[in-house]
Amino acid sequence: PPKNSTVLCITSYEKVPDLFCECKRLGCYVILLTVTELEHADWPRDCIDEVFYLPDLSHMDEVIRKVSFLARSRVIDRIIALDDYDVEVAAAIREHLRVSGMGDTTVRYFRDKLAMRLKAREHGILVPDFIHVLNYDNIREYMGRVPPPWMFKPRLEASTVGITKIDTPEAFWSRLDMLGDKQSFYLLECYIPGEVYHVDSVVVDRE
Repeated sequence: PPKNSTVLCITSYEKVPDLFCECKRLGCYVILLTVTELEHADWPRDCIDEVFYLPDLSHMDEVIRKVSFLARSRVIDRIIALDDYDVEVAAAIREHLRVSGMGDTTVRYFRDKLAMRLKAREHGILVPDFIHVLNYDNIREYMGRVPPPWMFKPRLEASTVGITKIDTPEAFWSRLDMLGDKQSFYLLECYIPGEVYHVDSVVVDRE
């Protein structure tokens, strides 16, 4: 962030102090918003100007109201999410306060497995055949065209959390019945055996 900025850091988990201290070294005013259970965590207090707590940062409306209250007496220039699970709420706060940075749509490409795949396919990047768990006729067509096994994935969880392997249509529909109205938060994807690699970033022409 630019010098003399007011930076709001949001995290649901205890994090290493590097970012806080670097922001402070740059002359920023550092505010930390975290969960109540981390009140006595080993935060680098000398690098943080103010700390605020909420019971649960996943309640987006409550977080937005809290930050909006803070903004009555503070001009917040940057909002930084320190954990995967806080990226969406940080984007929602930026949208609400009209603070620069990634908004809801852009953040989806980093958090939503369906949005990631659609964007990759749009740009010609090969992805396993997949379908949004939404329209039943389309799902039946997909399962008739793409042989099992399939990977059943929550769209918004981090890493491999909640991913299950489905071997038959019967197992899929049974799993779907258990989800009720949460079905649309999942996707179904062709299983491709082999080694798995995680790409953290791509650098082209030093960018």
